Amino acid sequence: MRIDRRELAGAVADVGVLVPIAAALIVGNGLSPTAVLLPPALLYLANAWIYGLPLPAQPLKAFGAIAIAEGLGADEIAAGALLIGSIFLVAGRLGLLDRAARAFPRALIRGVQLTVGLLFLKIAWGLVTDPPRAFAEHAIPPAWAVALGLGTVAFALALKRQGAALGLVAVGGVVALVLAAREVTFGPSALALPHVDLETLAVAFTVLVLPQAPLSFANSILATTDAARTYFPERGERVRPRGLATTYGFANLFAGGISGMPVCHGAGGLTAHVSFGARTGGAPLAMGVALLMLALGLGSGLGALLGAFPLPILAALLATAGLLHIGLLRDLNGARSWALALVVGFIGFTFDLALALVVGLALWWIPVTARRVVAARV
Repeated sequence: MRIDRRELAGAVADVGVLVPIAAALIVGNGLSPTAVLLPPALLYLANAWIYGLPLPAQPLKAFGAIAIAEGLGADEIAAGALLIGSIFLVAGRLGLLDRAARAFPRALIRGVQLTVGLLFLKIAWGLVTDPPRAFAEHAIPPAWAVALGLGTVAFALALKRQGAALGLVAVGGVVALVLAAREVTFGPSALALPHVDLETLAVAFTVLVLPQAPLSFANSILATTDAARTYFPERGERVRPRGLATTYGFANLFAGGISGMPVCHGAGGLTAHVSFGARTGGAPLAMGVALLMLALGLGSGLGALLGAFPLPILAALLATAGLLHIGLLRDLNGARSWALALVVGFIGFTFDLALALVVGLALWWIPVTARRVVAARV
């Protein structure tokens, strides 16, 4: 574990996912800012301690998007976090995910990673062309935002090994402080226990958990395991589906208990951290400490501060991570593997990742099973 310029640059490379969802949940859904940042802060610290690798702590993307779009309150969000945390914790400790992972070939996982990369690009485009309500006060015209975003992407790609992400986030932080200086206050915001009943649990399970669970299994568990072993062939062996499901589960039980933001691991976030220089547990350690300080030191005024962060910078970091994540497909060999990855990526991006997984498994295993049956008969 080390802390240097490259580790710090890699540590902040994934804020393009974290900041927009966190700001929207604070401003639009009424979550406590301190409760929003504490779960990713502690998950980052756990990643540093347990894995010693730059594993990310991201908001649950489908979960968060639905909660924001539907205007769900803190109790429904907390109930969803408690449910999905319990499901993955139990599945992880029983070893169910390790056994399930064996059925997923690498080509299918690369298709999942293609889906995530394309979704990152889509979200980045939406940030600059249709700014979220939490950023509306400080948004700039879309044409200017797109131009600035594309220029920032080029800058980030060209200088990603020279600490580009750290410089961009530093600039964005200064701009946010200047724009929201009058609204910045010190100290944590209040935390509250959720009020959960059977009706709230039923709504949360139907609306939030069911759409998120396939994405979490595919991206947070399978794709993150694969990406860790791709980037770190030896040290990545300590990253297993069972372990990721356990830390994922505990993090969301904590998030639900304080009415905070549900969180996950993510292969796209790992690519962002690694591509901008992170190689050890120093990156998640630094990010965890930074988020903890923000949650406890500036929590009461954090909504205004996050909402003032320049969207072109967030979009550029997100788009850069998406492009680099798609690059994981370059290790595929053979037309069959490429075809499967592209089909899964297309269906996952265009329709639904759960459907993409079902189609991908069928396309891979039906021919394999047929060949085995023919061979057995011969």
